[in-house]
Amino acid sequence: MNYVRTLIRNLIRGPSTEVYPFGPAWTPVHFRGRVEFKLSSCTACRACEQVCAPGAIRFDKTPEGLRFMLWHNTCVFCGLCEYYCPTDAIHQTDDWHMAHATAHQYEMAIRELISYVSCTACGAKALASAPNPAGVVPPFTAEEIEIQRNLCPGCRKTALAERGVK
Repeated sequence: MNYVRTLIRNLIRGPSTEVYPFGPAWTPVHFRGRVEFKLSSCTACRACEQVCAPGAIRFDKTPEGLRFMLWHNTCVFCGLCEYYCPTDAIHQTDDWHMAHATAHQYEMAIRELISYVSCTACGAKALASAPNPAGVVPPFTAEEIEIQRNLCPGCRKTALAERGVK
């Protein structure tokens, strides 16, 4: 008769599982889920590619620029890419809804292109990447970031020296 008591208790308490996918499911506060990439903040330092143990992040040089690719199918969500990114271009969200059909496996990737531009100061071919704001005092304004984005590395160094940054 013990099973009858257990049956009645479970009927009164209700289900003990999450109602997902028919309702919201609880997610821990610091859960590391789907990765987001902000192209406008990327400096093309490639630190994320170097620390990615499973090789989910890759940069490829193309005639148009530097292509960033992140494969969510390969990512183990360790958080090293976010930790080592100097400009917070990579951020892990708490979104864990990653189920997909096998036919859509190639859509589980982030593909962005940091294109080449002509340097506005000397005309050389350079990547239109964000400047690295580490150690820049006072911080860059939005206008200064856009000016720096269109300079080659040598001209960026000169512009920072003129601004008083070593």
